[in-house]
This record gives sequence, structure tokens and C-alpha cells, in this order.
Amino acid sequence: MTGFSVAQRELPAGTLTVELRAVNHRFLDLTVRCPEEFRAFEGAMREKITGGVARGKVECRVGFNANAGSVGELKLDQPLLQALIAAANAAKALAPESGDLKLGELLRWPGVLTQAAPQAEELGEACLSLLVEVIKDFTASRGREGEKLKAHLLERVAGMEQIVAEVKPRVPQLVEDYEARLKARFLEAMGTLDDDRVRQEIVMFAQKIDVDEELSRLSAHVEEVRRILDKGGAVGKRLDFLMQELNREANTLGSKSVSVETSRASMALKVLIEQMREQIQNLE
Repeated sequence: MTGFSVAQRELPAGTLTVELRAVNHRFLDLTVRCPEEFRAFEGAMREKITGGVARGKVECRVGFNANAGSVGELKLDQPLLQALIAAANAAKALAPESGDLKLGELLRWPGVLTQAAPQAEELGEACLSLLVEVIKDFTASRGREGEKLKAHLLERVAGMEQIVAEVKPRVPQLVEDYEARLKARFLEAMGTLDDDRVRQEIVMFAQKIDVDEELSRLSAHVEEVRRILDKGGAVGKRLDFLMQELNREANTLGSKSVSVETSRASMALKVLIEQMREQIQNLE
């Protein structure tokens, strides 16, 4: 399920921004991008996000623009810089045709040039506090989208219920008609229906094409889908399982069909099930 939320907070040390966005995904795939001074709080940020989001390809971005007056003293890690220079010289000796490592590249190397972070703990607390607000707004936006998806799914549920309701009363007559056609064919081929084995075969085959049981299970599964949607909450995985069961029954209905009516019903059901399955992939 898609979602987006962003919030800013003015702090004495600068402007803090937290952004949370998500696109559809079957599972939770979380990425956190933040400046180095917030890296120590990444674990806590992940914990808060996973506590409020269960599904989706989620990206959390943290930005911080420090005020000019809060800029700390720059510190150079000389041992690290010397080690990098030595490694660069050794690499150049092995590959003389390669270019020189520029000073700017050396200074941008993680850890070479550091700046005293203004009130690291305070920044971390502010970041986590702002993240809670963002998650709340993010969840609300997803909730609104979820209501739209629910309405879409309920339309398909109603369509399936209508198909089953139209076909089910016709099943006994369809079976009876097909049994009559079988008897006529046997009578034409053999001239008699007095043979007990022939009568048993006709009855057994008529039982095999009876789809009343499949239609009953379809009704039960559809009713469960409606119940889960009305209950709400994290329903994606349960609905995904029910789509498999519905598809199984629709396929059996088609394979046992002996009339155009039930074949069309099977096809229409599978179309609705597939439409629902695509949308269910977006639900938590």
C-alpha cells in the first residue's frame, strides 16, 4: 500500500526533517537514510517504523540543516588520512595509469573529517519524537487508501455472491438434464438401459458433475472475505490465502462444468478473484 508523510521541526541547533514514503510490496522492505550524526539512532528508528508498518517497500529519510551558530569544530583524523594516502600510493604503484586521489575525495572519506555534533542525544530524541508524528500521519493516509481498497474489494465480493446465487438454484436441473442426455446416448448405443452397471455408471457420473459442493464452499469463502474486511486490521495475508481457496473452487467448477452457464460462471469468478488478488497485494 502506498503512503507518504513528512514533517519538520525547528531546533536550536537547526532544522530537522523526517520523511516516510512507501510503495506496494508483499512484505516489509525498510530502508533508512540519515546523516552520520543520526546513525546511532537508526536501530530505534527501525523499531518504531516496524511497530507501525507491517507491509510495503518503505523508505525513511532524515535530514538536518544545522544553524551557522551551532557548527562545531572540524576535526581531522590524521592516522586515518595517512592510511588512506598510503593505500592510494600503493594502488597507484600497481596501476600507474590510474589518476591521483584528490584531496577533496580524501576529506569526504567517512571518518576523515568530523564535526562535533550539537547535542547528539537531544537531536536523537527530537528525531524519534518527530518520527512518531510522521508514522501517525503516514498510517492515517494509508488508512484512507485502505478504505478505498475495501470498497473496491466489496464490489467484487458482491459480484461473486451474485454469480453463485444465480448458478446454485440451476445446478439440480443442469445435472438432471445431463443425466437425461447420457441415458439417451446409452439407449441409442445399446438399445436398452436395463443393465445395472449402465445405470450405476450414469448415476456415478451425474454425481461427479454435481457442483453444489463447490458453490457452497465458494459462498463460505466469500462470506469469510466479507467478514475479514469488515473486521479490519492487518488482513492482507489472510485474504491472500482465501484468494487461493476461491481460485481453487472456481477452477473445479470449470473443470466439472457440463453447461455453458457454469463455464461462464467459472470464468467470471476467476476474473473477479484475479482483480481482488492484485489489490490484496497492497493491503497489510
